Amino acid sequence: MKKILFMIMMVFSLTSCDQYITRKFGGTTTIKLEPGQKLIECTWKGNGGVLWYLVEPMDSDYVPKTKEFIESSTIDIMEGKVIFIETK
Repeated sequence: MKKILFMIMMVFSLTSCDQYITRKFGGTTTIKLEPGQKLIECTWKGNGGVLWYLVEPMDSDYVPKTKEFIESSTIDIMEGKVIFIETK
């Protein structure tokens, strides 16, 4: 049981680590949304690089898109980008 709990914690820390690195040091993180969900809005919260994003079900005629959440730094270094991929 302890091994399973440890593995779950490791997977969680590795997936959230990617977002933290993007937030603090720049680079790119890609998030594949659940099929049938479309991105409405996203934002960073707190200093830890916690990414929150709002999704809603796609309408039947909606065409899935790839959307980018881009940081614009005044000194143009260490800028981060989060790519959201929508699918039906």
